[in-house]
Amino acid sequence: MRLFLTFMTVVFLYLQGFSQTNPFFKEWDTPYGVPPFEKIKIEHFMPAYQAGMAEEMAQIWAIIRNPEAPDFENTIVEMDRSGELLRKVMPVFSGVSSVNNNPELQALARQFSPMISKHYDDINLNPELFKRVKVVYEQKDQLNLNVEQKKLLENIYRRFIRSGADLPTDKQAKLREINSQLSALQLQFSQNLLSETANYTLKATDKSRLSGLSDAQLADAKSRAQKVEDAGAFYFGLDNPSIMPFLQNADDREYRTEMLTAYLNRANNDNDKDNKEIIKKIVALRLERAKLMGYENFAELAIEDRMSKDPETVMAFLDKMWTPSIKMAKNELNDIEKMMKKQGVASPSTPADWRYFFNKSKQQKYNINQEEIRQYFQMENVRNGIFYVCNRLWGITFEELQNMPVPHPEATAWECKDKDGSTLGVLYLDMHPRPGMKNGGAWCGGYRAHRYNENGERMFPIITIACNFTRPSGDKPALLTTDETNTFFHEFGHALDGLFRETKYYGTSRNQRDFGEFASQIMEHWAFEPEVLKVYAKHYKTGAVIPSSLVKKIEQNEMYGQGFITTEFLAASLLDMEYHLLTEIPQDFEIESFETSVLEKYGLISQIPPRYRSTYFSHTFSGGYTAGYYMYLWAEQLDSDAFEAFLEKKNIFDPDLAHKLRYEIFARGGTENAIVLYKNFRGKEPDVNALLRNRGLHF
Repeated sequence: MRLFLTFMTVVFLYLQGFSQTNPFFKEWDTPYGVPPFEKIKIEHFMPAYQAGMAEEMAQIWAIIRNPEAPDFENTIVEMDRSGELLRKVMPVFSGVSSVNNNPELQALARQFSPMISKHYDDINLNPELFKRVKVVYEQKDQLNLNVEQKKLLENIYRRFIRSGADLPTDKQAKLREINSQLSALQLQFSQNLLSETANYTLKATDKSRLSGLSDAQLADAKSRAQKVEDAGAFYFGLDNPSIMPFLQNADDREYRTEMLTAYLNRANNDNDKDNKEIIKKIVALRLERAKLMGYENFAELAIEDRMSKDPETVMAFLDKMWTPSIKMAKNELNDIEKMMKKQGVASPSTPADWRYFFNKSKQQKYNINQEEIRQYFQMENVRNGIFYVCNRLWGITFEELQNMPVPHPEATAWECKDKDGSTLGVLYLDMHPRPGMKNGGAWCGGYRAHRYNENGERMFPIITIACNFTRPSGDKPALLTTDETNTFFHEFGHALDGLFRETKYYGTSRNQRDFGEFASQIMEHWAFEPEVLKVYAKHYKTGAVIPSSLVKKIEQNEMYGQGFITTEFLAASLLDMEYHLLTEIPQDFEIESFETSVLEKYGLISQIPPRYRSTYFSHTFSGGYTAGYYMYLWAEQLDSDAFEAFLEKKNIFDPDLAHKLRYEIFARGGTENAIVLYKNFRGKEPDVNALLRNRGLHF
């Protein structure tokens, strides 16, 4: 009866959807099967979500009610195939919300949050389903499974265990309640941050107070003011393309302090968007969840199935990085204070002074001018440089597609072709900020993951890269900083990881979490190689190739400042870990006091705030990198060592290594533990000191 009712629910919702001409209930007849973005309306999402959940539950109950004995095909494979409609609608909603958000989508997200949490709890805590999975798992040694099939079985079994399927009924009920609350709180944290970032503007009307800023920065600020019809004013926001150049170049110390204070206090202003109480609830609920599962703290639960295995290993790794990083940061601070003294600026230095005077110190040491460098990094040229690297390494090509459905009018679409001319996938690029509508930072996502259908046909992925790079200004195209250039290469590495995937099963497509940044970070190593720069780094006006003298300055620029860069990153990583190493929450637990105590414990110098303070630390409090912000540095151990393999060959485009990188790591996804894949590529354990060498932190 229950199966029949579930089936009737699916039928009803499908009919409802068709009456509304809901695109999610049709085969997409678009080019390459991309989502028909222009036809998808807000009212289409709810019935599609409801139908997707109902459909998947019908599939789950069909597995449970199967009269045949549980086996790999009728239980594990069928589970892996379930939820096709939900996998169709969720990425579209998530993708559109991240690049073109509005209050209606935010309200809808708040509705979906408890629904999705309950849906997956209903699957992962279903005792009858777990019983079938457990039967297959206990027979694994007698089954004739290949490596990927064994990993899929292990992953699904471990998912049930880590979701609480072995817990008694009363604890499962509590776990459901915790999961639902966490889902809602994490979403609220993210939405508050989006609003707080968009709601602040530094309005300047006296141009004389903006000395130090380049013509391009002033033009951008003028353009922002003109969009709200405030002629004669200059607007500066908290999105990176606006605030970071301001902090580096603005001579006005009072303005720099005001901007940085606003940036560091996002969602920490005791208003309706304040995240402090939300963080307290999130940390307490995560700890409660961990203890229900039999762990002392949440970090133990989160890290158990990663490469690093346990919090002790992570903390030892961070400690090893901390000592040389803080030493170099203090050396850099000396340079800053010398520069301040030279310019007659009163001590002590403050966080608002760091980027500004460090930039001055760098210019003095290396005669380097960031604005001069940017002239050689037109965004389109950087993109073509990435295409060049991809073609040299793997023979793949990218061709822009015209008249394609796009998630936002500013996005462009590209077909990626393998060296034999076959389609590897479709890639969207969305490069510029839209404060209040588009999430900050940069990320790579997807609208369809790679998979094989029941007929064995490859369904190629549809991937998106979204960034917040400096916009074109006046007669100038978008000119990227070296940091933005590095970010572009980074996100493209994530895209390649998806485009090259050849796993058979959905459940084996993802790497272990702290190996997930390997693909993105190894791509960064090609960004500023002289051989590559000569191809794409050309002056936007003259077309002249970047001179070797400037390339040398870029190399010096990348190394000088690693103390600050690494220390602010480590400070955020340690803050993240310390929240999730808590074994109890004190009654007087206060977010700002806790954050201060952690930073003082490790001896962070006052001029360097952590890269993310608690109230805007979306990596950990919106999920995804919980007890895991360290993962970027963890993966850098591996990518630094991996790139050294190319350097040892004296050929950064060595074809044999490129082939191994693609087929031993990218293509295989999560079919084996990450260290096995890595050793298949490198032929040995990674040299963990490669990270220190890469950052110039070896003494």
